[in-house]
Amino acid sequence: MSMWQQLFDLLLSTSRDVLPIAAIIFGFQYLVIRKQVKNLKRVLIGMFYVLIGITLFLMGLEQALFPLGRAMAEQLTHPEFLQAGEAARSLDWLDYYWVYLFAFAIGMSTTLAEPSLIAVAIKAKEVSGGAIGIWGLRIAVALGVAVGLAIGAYRIVTGTPLHYYIIAGYVIVVIQTFFAPKLIVPLAYDSGGVTTSTVTVPLVAALGLGLAESVPGRSVLIDGFGLIAFASLFPIISVMAYAQLSEYKIARQQKRQLMQDEYYKQQSALQDEDERG
Repeated sequence: MSMWQQLFDLLLSTSRDVLPIAAIIFGFQYLVIRKQVKNLKRVLIGMFYVLIGITLFLMGLEQALFPLGRAMAEQLTHPEFLQAGEAARSLDWLDYYWVYLFAFAIGMSTTLAEPSLIAVAIKAKEVSGGAIGIWGLRIAVALGVAVGLAIGAYRIVTGTPLHYYIIAGYVIVVIQTFFAPKLIVPLAYDSGGVTTSTVTVPLVAALGLGLAESVPGRSVLIDGFGLIAFASLFPIISVMAYAQLSEYKIARQQKRQLMQDEYYKQQSALQDEDERG
């Protein structure tokens, strides 16, 4: 199949996916709300841009991101790379440290580039009046995804059951929920969801499948999937931890300020006594 034919087929399939969404939105606007759409021409042009953008993005996934993620996983787990300069021996989980570093780096970079996270961070800053920083939230989520993918890569290499990690992670989330600032809890839960979007999922899925195919004794179906669950879970932990650390830092600064104020008051009182004496 030629590239243009593939692009045309993707455009048709994307149109079939987008048209029901547009029908629901316009149907509610005209039949339920019974009002005209503001700036209809701009909205239609924007929807056309979305259609073209999604089509080109899906084409890019097939042509670049999926093959690249799988190729990186295969190269990083190849025995010749892992045993470079050493005699042939059985591999241990420690020998795959480059895999863990790659998973951490790819999780960090893809999350920072995630459009849905950028949108949520911008809205969170607007709603909170600037109390929640855009970059602070994005870095907190990216760190969570990076750590989650590194641990997920370790799980694939070692072949340990997925549910142990997920259960332990959600136990931590439940405990954090009781102690984290209440305003950040809903945002933290949403931050886990926005990571499973257009940029992160394709590379993460390709990485997991590539690892499961390359590591000896691993099943593609059992071990290849599950990395996306780590990418959704650990940002919840990291965002609540970020809020807890920020709250602790603010409390310490306030306490230090109060102590300084009390000290200056005492010094001023002693000065007054000396002057009266």
